Amino acid sequence: MTDKTTNGLEEALTRQLRTTRERLGAMLGRQGEALSPWVLRRTLRELQNVADPAVSDVEGGRRAAGVAGWYAQATPEQRRDCWLLMSEQFPPDPSAIQAAHDAYDAARGTDEEARAEVRLRKAFASPRTRLLQRFAAFPEGVRFLVDLRAELLPHLRHEKRLLALDAELEDLFSSWFDVGFLELQRISWHSPASLVEKLIKYEAVHDIRSWADAKNRLDEDRRCYGFFHPRLPGEPLIFVEVALLKDMAGSITPLLDEEAAAADLDKATAAIFYSISNTQTGLRGVSFGDSLIKRVVETLRAEFPQLKVFATLSPIPGLRGWLGKHADDLLQAMPARARQALARELQQTELKAADITAALEKAAELGEKSALRRWLLAAAARYLGSELTPDGRPLDAVARFHLGNGARVERLNWLADPSAKGLKQSYGLMVNYLYDLKRLDRHRVQLAQGQIPVSSAVQSLQDRWLPLEYNHDRRLKPCAFPSAAARS
Repeated sequence: MTDKTTNGLEEALTRQLRTTRERLGAMLGRQGEALSPWVLRRTLRELQNVADPAVSDVEGGRRAAGVAGWYAQATPEQRRDCWLLMSEQFPPDPSAIQAAHDAYDAARGTDEEARAEVRLRKAFASPRTRLLQRFAAFPEGVRFLVDLRAELLPHLRHEKRLLALDAELEDLFSSWFDVGFLELQRISWHSPASLVEKLIKYEAVHDIRSWADAKNRLDEDRRCYGFFHPRLPGEPLIFVEVALLKDMAGSITPLLDEEAAAADLDKATAAIFYSISNTQTGLRGVSFGDSLIKRVVETLRAEFPQLKVFATLSPIPGLRGWLGKHADDLLQAMPARARQALARELQQTELKAADITAALEKAAELGEKSALRRWLLAAAARYLGSELTPDGRPLDAVARFHLGNGARVERLNWLADPSAKGLKQSYGLMVNYLYDLKRLDRHRVQLAQGQIPVSSAVQSLQDRWLPLEYNHDRRLKPCAFPSAAARS
């Protein structure tokens, strides 16, 4: 969909006020809407026929294929009307939910409690679930639903009525695309060209610039794996790129250097995950969990038993934006001596946040002993090691994935990504997340308690330049401004 079309649809979404219930009962024209009332009623009947519990899943799938054929020819505005019908006209029955809830309350503590719970669970199941499952029943149905959600996602902020449909799709995808159902395949330079082309197309972390670049990433000292689902044959859902090295990587440059000599596999003790790319926008929010990483680790250990270290070399995509909002607060949180050292380096008598952010534009030129360099590293340590979303998850999106899988923030790397993208995201900083296989569960418990697992080296960076103070019950708290968890 073009930007022009997307903008037009967004305008329609904000302009449209009538619910599908109101439109279905109307006799007048469209009032600027895509489908007239009688076409809307016909479309609803076709969707109801798909979800009809009296017909088999096979017949329901056949009917769904017919609706999908119409949808393929529909305009974006007409598709939006279809989304609204799916979202608004197939909810669970509130009276059935209330009755089942009352029965469950009455049955608590009796022999009927389990039976009442089953009835309550069934009451919450909506006809929308059966509708979407019927679409998945015809051969191209799963592809249809994944693409539908990919098209739907950008419009959720403008049209809240679509949230129910989106939530239902995400729930179904979370069960359908569980990593246990996915097939792991190694992708090499000898794989079909179509797969290599998809690796080039979907690479989301470090752009693949050429076929020579792709060949470098598929060399003998590398491993690349794709996860596939049986209902999407030939279509990788996730790419995982791994470099086999002697030590933990501190820069992406040598890994992407097409002229660099291949590493000696006999001496490789570290597996570095330097790119994990999701290929399907429609599966956004679907967590493949720590099993994804574990399966790759198990595959690597079977081939290379000497591997001891499993870590990432990851971008920090949210760092610059976060610093832009909180540089002044971070400045005030600094100890006086550190603030004075920073002021001397910047040749400022009264240090301001704007002075710091301006100086950081030349971060690549900062020496090892630079006070500004140390401040930026400390700020990154604070961002990754302390900042949480309102629901208690790591603020950075990449950190959220790896820490949620049981990794810890292990090491910050200066100017590890000097590319334009790396400088724009994080002034060139990258981070290693360490997967300590014996401590994954411990780290997840720690994270669930609101404490991000970090190494002593990362913690010391923060403690020296942006220390946290203790409150009365000896728990850590930000010394100058509230954490992200406290900002709502």
